[in-house]
Amino acid sequence: MNEPIPVTRPVDQGVAKLMPDIDRKRAWLLTVDGAPQSYVDLDEPAYLEFEYARRLGHVLDTVAEAGRPLDVLHLGGGALTLPRYLAATRPGSRQDVVEADRALLELVVEHLPLPDGAGIDLHAADARAWLETAPADSADVLVADVFGGSRVPAHLTSLAYAREAGRVLRPDGVYLANLADAAPFAFLRSQLATLAAVFEELVLVAEPGVLRGRRFGNAVLVAAHRPLDTAALARRTAADAFPARVEHGPALRDFIGGAAPVQDEDAVPSPEPPDGAFSIG
Repeated sequence: MNEPIPVTRPVDQGVAKLMPDIDRKRAWLLTVDGAPQSYVDLDEPAYLEFEYARRLGHVLDTVAEAGRPLDVLHLGGGALTLPRYLAATRPGSRQDVVEADRALLELVVEHLPLPDGAGIDLHAADARAWLETAPADSADVLVADVFGGSRVPAHLTSLAYAREAGRVLRPDGVYLANLADAAPFAFLRSQLATLAAVFEELVLVAEPGVLRGRRFGNAVLVAAHRPLDTAALARRTAADAFPARVEHGPALRDFIGGAAPVQDEDAVPSPEPPDGAFSIG
């Protein structure tokens, strides 16, 4: 049997590389310009390798009773890790994935095909432009995991964008975002303040070392108009191989401090990661 070999191809936003994992038979790592983007195990789609993906998975597990199908909108596609996860853990879910890099989508579908009947529709489009045309009250969950290179694009950080997300979500819907920052957390605080202007409930999930300002890293933001099961989420994140902390309520309001919602004209991308923050060997 032929061993899987790496695949390298120019895509719209850089050079993508798919590398087989020698420890897992049909698992692949996707990088773009050397930065890890996604990890997929085709034989075990519910397996999540990256810390931030595991945290998003924990939130997705707790937003509704186990196994209940959901209507989910993903902004940012990568190797379709989370859409595959939801198709496996919540069969019958209907999912739309919006990815600006058409060539990347084509590479992923060619080499890491989706299972038949997965209920996942792919759209090559700008995330905000697509969101603005999406029907109101059409999604149970919106997952925002969009990085241009290693930074969240500015037009996906503003109050106008957050309002569009709120419009597309159903009244009991949940918004999730994967962001990255470091102390003093100007970007992260501004994003929390922006979501707080649209949603009543906020939760932040991050590794304790990141929250203490020891290193640059990912933070998962969760927003909704209803109380979230923070106790269940905290149990899952604390028991994970990569433990994380769940912040909400007064502690999170203290963290936001005097940060203000971001207007379109003032929006900036997330900070550039320091050298080596997300690179691999």
